[in-house]
Amino acid sequence: MFTPMTLNGITITPPRIRRQEEILTPEAIDFLRTLHQEFEPRRRELMQRRHRSRAKIANGQDPTFREDTRHIREDDSWTVAPVAPGLEDRRVEITGPVEKKMAINALNSGAKVWLADMEDAHTPSWANVINGQLNLRDILNRSIDFTTPEGREYKLSGEKLTDLPTIVVRPRGLHLTEKHLLSGNDPLAGAFVDFGLHFFHNARTLIAQGRGPYFYLPKLESHLEARLWDDIFTRAEEYIGLEHGTIRATVLIETITAAFEMEEILYELRDHAAGLNAGRWDYIFSIIKNFRSRGARFVFPDRSQVTMTAPFMRAYTEQLVRACHRRGAHAIGGMSAFIPNRRDAEVNARALAAVQQDKAREAADGFDGSWVAHPDLVSVAQGVYDETLGERPHQKDRSREDVRPDDAALLAVSAMDGKITEQGLRLNIEVAIRYLESWLRGNGAVAIHNLMEDAATAEISRSQIWQWLHHKAITDEGELITLDWVERLVEDEFEKLARFDGDRYLDAREIFEASALRDDFPTFITLPAYDRYLTDTEAKTLTPA
Repeated sequence: MFTPMTLNGITITPPRIRRQEEILTPEAIDFLRTLHQEFEPRRRELMQRRHRSRAKIANGQDPTFREDTRHIREDDSWTVAPVAPGLEDRRVEITGPVEKKMAINALNSGAKVWLADMEDAHTPSWANVINGQLNLRDILNRSIDFTTPEGREYKLSGEKLTDLPTIVVRPRGLHLTEKHLLSGNDPLAGAFVDFGLHFFHNARTLIAQGRGPYFYLPKLESHLEARLWDDIFTRAEEYIGLEHGTIRATVLIETITAAFEMEEILYELRDHAAGLNAGRWDYIFSIIKNFRSRGARFVFPDRSQVTMTAPFMRAYTEQLVRACHRRGAHAIGGMSAFIPNRRDAEVNARALAAVQQDKAREAADGFDGSWVAHPDLVSVAQGVYDETLGERPHQKDRSREDVRPDDAALLAVSAMDGKITEQGLRLNIEVAIRYLESWLRGNGAVAIHNLMEDAATAEISRSQIWQWLHHKAITDEGELITLDWVERLVEDEFEKLARFDGDRYLDAREIFEASALRDDFPTFITLPAYDRYLTDTEAKTLTPA
């Protein structure tokens, strides 16, 4: 029987992964232990603060701009730090998990930035956590390669790091724990592990090669969480002897509460801030989650009808650009879910046209760059931003002072047009179960019906069903959405899944039904899935996330 190993006060519970000793060195473990001891109490308090905030919203209190931070918003004198090396021009950023083949393709894509995703496009199995860190190290020393069973080889292009997209790592959100690394009986925070291991091993190498340790921060819900990260960055810089402000972070504004604190978030991180990103899919999920019990005013139509032209989404993106450009920060647009299909010319043409339209709207609104999820879309987004920016690296000189902060506009969900349909309900069932099945097998980004699905879009799918059920919504066809009917549709859609590869559909269905069809509403679908299926028994703990 396997015996967990303890190293410098941290217990490593799962069996050894190949090459993990290159990552879990005694020195790296010491650094993780320092982060845990100094910042875990604050992280836990902030997680409790999230619960209190959600309870207030559920009880009828709408979020609004804070009075106690008004002085920050009204002070025109402050800006964020100057742009760091490699982040001057961010017109096209490609996202993807830190898996070998996808990482190499992303780095060879011609994008300006690669978002190395350890969060929504990444299943945090122990093997994935360790191998993702190994892949990041191997990229920096150019030893990474990949050969398919058919013999096709993948290698990095260029000769040095600056020939490739700038690497920006997205660690797990603050709500997730890494239950395979324990301090006593307490798991380390997944965010601290992902950030800490990459920073400790790679920061000096990145700087020596003309870049720096750069991060995307997901799921922040307040400026206090930004303050926590800023303190973590400062402590990390001190720990290995780097100049203050070496680390740079771009914050994803993907929760409804963070949308009311965008300038405050930039202020808290100002010495480390690189910009804000419009994380559209998690943002939609956040609104549904927080307002799911607040009545018809917040009931969403089919996911496909929730577009970026909806009034509340326009308010969100325009106010984000204004906040960023007032403070000298980059405003980065979100990811269109459409992906190309090289085997279907008609589908491919529609996808390219949809992405081109999406990026053209963002560029016209003042965004300095945007995300794509596939190498074939880099040239599409590049063309749009080339036309808008020309030789300029960004358009931060566009202040967007024509946009006024408007708290009511951010919550104007009822002004959105759209319908609830049986087809939309069936699609939500299919997407949620198929995504969860893939996630359980270790794949956190999945192409379904020519759309790139990740944890955020699966969250939208299951939360919409929960909302429709509990509000007794009626479809456009006149069908009352009841539990009995949805359960019949689940059975019907589940039988169709036999045509797809995969061996975890029963587990995926169990997770879906528990999170979408029951009265209880897990704050994140990945929490019960991780606890039940991805954590070794010895590592399980009752510590709340």
